[in-house]
Parts: sequence; C-alpha cells; structure tokens
Amino acid sequence: MEQKDLFRELGQIRSLMEKSSKFVSISGLSGVLMGCYALVGTLLGYYIIHQPESTALLLGQNLNRPLLFLLIALIVLLSSLVTGWLMARKKARKNKQSIWNITSKSLLFAVSIPLLTGGVISLLFFVQGYYQLIATMLLIFYGLALTAGSIYTFAEAKGLGILEICLGLIGICFPEIGLLLWGLGFGVLHIIYGFIVYKKYES
Repeated sequence: MEQKDLFRELGQIRSLMEKSSKFVSISGLSGVLMGCYALVGTLLGYYIIHQPESTALLLGQNLNRPLLFLLIALIVLLSSLVTGWLMARKKARKNKQSIWNITSKSLLFAVSIPLLTGGVISLLFFVQGYYQLIATMLLIFYGLALTAGSIYTFAEAKGLGILEICLGLIGICFPEIGLLLWGLGFGVLHIIYGFIVYKKYES
C-alpha cells in the first residue's frame, strides 16, 4: 500500500508540474468551431472560383476576386481568434486559473514569430499577385507555429503542426489545389484535433 501511495503521489506531483508548465486552457470545442469556420470560408472561395457569373450578379461586375478572398480569410481569422479567446477564458475561469500567465506569454511568443513571418510573406505574395502560393505559405508557417508552441500546450498540437507543414509542401508542388489543401488543413484537421483534445482532456 505504501508503494502504491508513493506512486500515486508522484503521479499527482507530475500532473501538477505539467499543468503549471503548460497552457491547458485551450478548448477542444474551439478547435472544432475554428475548423467549421475554415470550411465555410473554403466553400465560399470554391463558389467564387467556379461560379464567377453568379458571384458577379450577387456582388457586382466590378468585383475584385483577390480582395474578396482576402476579406473571407480575414473574417475566418478574426472569428477563430475571438472564439478561441472567449472559450479559453471560459475554461480558465472554470478551472480557477488565469488565462494570462507566464506559460501563456511563452506560448504567445513561440507562435508569434512564425505566424507574423508567414503573414508578412503572404501579404507580399498578395501584393505581387502570387495568389496560388498564399494558401500553402499560410499552412507551412501555421504548422511551424504549432510545432514551436507545442511544448507549452497539448502534445497533439505538434502532430497537427507537422501535418499542416506537409500539406503546405504538397501545395507548393501542386498550387492549383491550394484552396482544397487550405480547407483540409485549417478545416478538417482542426475539427479532428479539437475533437481529440475535447475527448482526451475535457469530457
């Protein structure tokens, strides 16, 4: 019994150390919702590409398609950020934790460098007219951000990051399917990741 108690206490200590060194307020359900937002954005992009006449009738003949794609991407990004922050705050309050601590600051710093770099490169590609490569760049640098930040949050984030990078590299070889890969990476994979996190850590 004493040995079992010792192992149990060691397990509890290890669990407390992991919680103190990792940002675990990220909600799995927010990942699912982010994936849904991305899928909606992908479907809208697909409609704009393959139904140009209908899109022109709805939004006008002088429609700037690249700007419309940028607007859709920004709406998806903003919706995802707001959802992630609100649900993380709710989860942190439920667990009586602070959402803004040394671990979350470290996580933010780790992901911000690749995200900002990818954002700047994608914006430069947009200005130069290299539209087909933007989706792949976003996937690659988002994957790099996830792998960099995985040491401060759930281990599953690293696997998701590697898959995102792989999709981005495929997109470089086949830029014509960039939108499809974008939907697969930010949509389908995010939904699967969110579901796994929810079932493993929250349910």
